[in-house]
Amino acid sequence: MIKPLADRVLVKMVKAEETTKSGIILSAGSKEKPQIAEVVAVGPGGMVDGEKVEMNVKVGQKVITSKYSGTEVKYEGVEYIIVRQNDILAVVE
Repeated sequence: MIKPLADRVLVKMVKAEETTKSGIILSAGSKEKPQIAEVVAVGPGGMVDGEKVEMNVKVGQKVITSKYSGTEVKYEGVEYIIVRQNDILAVVE
């Protein structure tokens, strides 16, 4: 199991849509990198760079991340991204 430290959040990207709302099937080359991810694990927060950080996201939430943020890791055949909490732009409700 991967457990993030400090203000880090482990996310798993949500699969990109393969068809548009109007029913057009997208080829692999035309799909954009998805930015919506599911939170898998959350670090404890605490003191980060001399400032107190409180974690605002929870496991299971869907979030929107900065497009090219984080560190990609593969663990037990599954691809994850470790991002800092401030790289999360919004929670999807």
